[in-house]
Amino acid sequence: MYKVKSEIYEETNYSTIKVDNGRVLSKFKFTYPPEVDAETTITLHNGINTDKDGDLVVKRKAHAKRSGVIQIEHSEATELRLVGLQVWRGALLLADYIFHKHEEFCNMSVLELGAGVGLTSIAAAIYSSNVVCTDVNVGGILDLIRANIKHNTELFKIPNSINVLEFDFLQPLQDYSGELLETIDNCDVVVAADVIYDDTLTDAFINVMDTLFERGNLIRKGKTIYIALEKRYVFTLAEMDTVAPMFEYFLRKSMHKSWKIEYIATDFPQYFEYERSRHLVMLKVTYNK
Repeated sequence: MYKVKSEIYEETNYSTIKVDNGRVLSKFKFTYPPEVDAETTITLHNGINTDKDGDLVVKRKAHAKRSGVIQIEHSEATELRLVGLQVWRGALLLADYIFHKHEEFCNMSVLELGAGVGLTSIAAAIYSSNVVCTDVNVGGILDLIRANIKHNTELFKIPNSINVLEFDFLQPLQDYSGELLETIDNCDVVVAADVIYDDTLTDAFINVMDTLFERGNLIRKGKTIYIALEKRYVFTLAEMDTVAPMFEYFLRKSMHKSWKIEYIATDFPQYFEYERSRHLVMLKVTYNK
């Protein structure tokens, strides 16, 4: 049976060790972003940092960077339908972005779609007090996410800040559980990493995005969706060129939606250890009224 393997394992040493169930445990090292004094509320006024009383905040000499580790149990190689059991580069890029925008994310309810082994949700829970981590339950992935949450509970802003739910993109809306619908309605931000790799799943993901925006409009609670992915290039005779067919398929299918799609430059600071490929893409999608 043909298997695929994430490239990141060959590029970076994650101090990986074998575990009894045939999977591996890897340590994803990171540095914390600079912290603001816990008693100080920073606002931005004309680009100037001020405290909660409106006084100018003077930038002080940076202290030594604090570091940490997210421990993730995962598979090293899988068949295509089980790629969620691995860690992919888009999840690390999305974790970087959340760290970069941690002051915003700390006040938001976060929903992750197609979370895989849960790395991005765990990174979000370091700052946000309400994270819901979802995926389709194949290959025991939901239990694996729960195990990975337990590996990292000391990192979280508050205990029990992550809930795990099943969310199958192919499931019709009428079959969504009440808990899932409530989660969708309550979330502010939706994040998804490397979920665009198959036409059928991409179509289903687009339908899910439609549902998110429609329910947000219905209850007048806007949603922002962040998508991180790595373009996968192939040479095709039809195009006589090297193309990224999955990403281009997503763009074609999204072209006539009432969405605003913005590209986010991927030059924001890097907090996690991995090779940041030039083929990585970050998208911000909102409903275009």
